[in-house]
Amino acid sequence: MEALAREKYVPLVMSMGASSVKMVQTGELSFAVITTYDSEETATAAQQRIAEIRAQAATEMPMKMESSQGGVFASS
Repeated sequence: MEALAREKYVPLVMSMGASSVKMVQTGELSFAVITTYDSEETATAAQQRIAEIRAQAATEMPMKMESSQGGVFASS
């Protein structure tokens, strides 16, 4: 699962204009994806294709896909 996520899905998300993609393991068979974009416009424009990528991943990996989005309010 990790190799598929790293080798297939990170490049797909990056191709949608993301400036970074982090996959954080949250359990034995679960992880969270944190995607950063340089602008809100780029993030908004990518959402349709990201939903398609998420749906594809749900068929290839044993997991439930959930989504949330928001803006960064603090960073270091």
